Amino acid sequence: MDIRQLRQFVHLAEALHFGRASAASHVSASALSRSIRQLEDELGAVLFERDNRSVALTPPGETFLAWARDLLAGWDAVRHRLQAQSGELHGEVSLYCSVTASYSFLFELLERLRLEHPRIEIKLHTGDPEHAIARVLGGNEDIAIGARPDTLPAGLAFRPITKSRLVFIAPARHPQLRALARRTPDRALWAATPMILPESGLARSRADRWFRALGVQPSIYAQVAGNEAIVSMVSLGFGVGVVPEIVLENSPLAGEVAVLGVQPRLAPYEVGLFTLEKRLRNPLVAAFWRSPGAP
Repeated sequence: MDIRQLRQFVHLAEALHFGRASAASHVSASALSRSIRQLEDELGAVLFERDNRSVALTPPGETFLAWARDLLAGWDAVRHRLQAQSGELHGEVSLYCSVTASYSFLFELLERLRLEHPRIEIKLHTGDPEHAIARVLGGNEDIAIGARPDTLPAGLAFRPITKSRLVFIAPARHPQLRALARRTPDRALWAATPMILPESGLARSRADRWFRALGVQPSIYAQVAGNEAIVSMVSLGFGVGVVPEIVLENSPLAGEVAVLGVQPRLAPYEVGLFTLEKRLRNPLVAAFWRSPGAP
């Protein structure tokens, strides 16, 4: 067993596909298969269930994956610390964020980092911001950008970047819906209004709490993954949605929707960086965390 072999195992455990994992490992699929078989022989346990169509981790594989990630993180931390002592950091940091966050924050976050540490490479993955914390806690990413939950999971570090209002939006072409923004909410009107809400996450929990306080069961037209998709559906006139204001500021459809001045307001989003506290011992992660672009 060696570090290279462990990285190959982690690539396959994350991709669950020999073709993608072999490409990430820079070896052939047959070489990767031999490496995994050798690892299983040394451990005396089957790590993957595999056939011609699928690859899946076994329970021993899940256990070994957690250990392998911890070992590799420790190895990288020591290696990078030695690099820092020599005066130059180089290596890779994985970062997860939404598409909106990528063009809202990354320029400022990375500008100074690239000047001070030009050999640090950022491996960027984009997706639903509601997955940001899970990606970090699961060991898939070094750092993620997302909204701070009401309760921060143990072992997770958070560094704020900005705050963004969470707002109700309506189609600009349906001005009659602006009656929803009365100082005293009209329960009957809210109950009859089709809502386009996130499937889950912080925005959904705060919207649900708002409707419970109002004493209204919302009429849900659609439950959507991704804030940009909510803006799109609202702009087409399908209903009223709930999104962070920062999404609107960067949306090409901002002119097609109107923000409703609803009372009481939803609690704002606090957007920032997440990483595992133990990852901050890694000089590469620490350099990103200390970057002046990250307040």
